[in-house]
Amino acid sequence: MPAAEPVVRPAPLAVPLQIALLCAIWGSTWWAIRLCLADQPPLSSAALRFAIAGAAMALLAPRLCRREAAPPPPAWLWVLAAGTNFAGSYGVLYVAETVVPSGIAAVLWAVFPLLMAGSGVWWLGERLRPRQLLGFVVAFGGIVTVFAGNLGGAADRPDMAALLLLSPVVSAVGTTLVKKYGSGTSSVRLNRNGMLLGAALLGAAACLREDPLAMAWTWRGTLALLYLALFGTALAFGVYFHLLRTAPASRLSLITYVTPVLAMLLAALVGDGAMDAAAWLGTLLVTAGIALVVRRPRP
Repeated sequence: MPAAEPVVRPAPLAVPLQIALLCAIWGSTWWAIRLCLADQPPLSSAALRFAIAGAAMALLAPRLCRREAAPPPPAWLWVLAAGTNFAGSYGVLYVAETVVPSGIAAVLWAVFPLLMAGSGVWWLGERLRPRQLLGFVVAFGGIVTVFAGNLGGAADRPDMAALLLLSPVVSAVGTTLVKKYGSGTSSVRLNRNGMLLGAALLGAAACLREDPLAMAWTWRGTLALLYLALFGTALAFGVYFHLLRTAPASRLSLITYVTPVLAMLLAALVGDGAMDAAAWLGTLLVTAGIALVVRRPRP
């Protein structure tokens, strides 16, 4: 009988450093999207982002798949991920961020872990504790508070802020189905295929609704696009799915409530939107609500 392969454990500082890296990257992508949208049509910009990221993943996939040693996901699953997690969710997000400032966008999108907790109850047989129910109430109060303010200077277009809330809903649907039917399959192949097909779907939508050739190729927009594709997508998703396999869920939950705060601070620092007291109070309430929902009690 062959000997069992030794379990490879991450170095003591590897997990905290990778979590800090993800917080920094995903906290800054919201502003990077706004930089792209200053020069690029939204659907065209999103399509290019995932085309570049998908190409990078395709180059890395053979090596990463050998390390992952997992079977490929069924075709219907990565097609669904392409339509929901990539094309659908990011298509809505990019269109909404043409109006909604980056910090407000990050706070509104932060309802995603709450939606995932709810879908876990509905689809995956999980149960909500009283503390989590309180978290839902607190986070909802935070969203209402954000909408009661000036939305970072976009108060005259609350429809775009409401549209942005559709993005995490679409992503939660795709993520729930991937979690239910894709557990144990190759996340590398799922992301590579989903990104490339998602880019094609976004490109088709851009050709129907925009003029992709009208894109202005400035240094600012080009660097922001490459940052989003290579760091905000290919690297970040690769690190995240690796952490899903190696890190405790309690540590990963830090990402969900640190990211919107970092995005708000960065938006205030660079002057992306006029943040009033309602925006900051709503951010704190949403963050507190998320912490109540996703933080796991110590055994």
